[in-house]
Amino acid sequence: MAKKDAGDVPDMVNAPPHYTQGAVECIDAIKAALGKDGFAAWLRGQVIRYAWRMMHKGTPALDAGKLACYARRLEEETKADG
Repeated sequence: MAKKDAGDVPDMVNAPPHYTQGAVECIDAIKAALGKDGFAAWLRGQVIRYAWRMMHKGTPALDAGKLACYARRLEEETKADG
């Protein structure tokens, strides 16, 4: 996920500050725990999650942004496969 520069307004889609503890971002810990295939499956699940609820939660633009963020990450991860 994208990092923000010091002093910037937090990017609540790509790098929410509450998803980082110390120098470790939650998504990186999930990737390490699940391995390559498990991480790709988790990313697909996140895309489905945000698509499913985006029109029902009251924040469709935010959820669409999160959906896109996870879809981009999934694309990056699958490109690494060749």
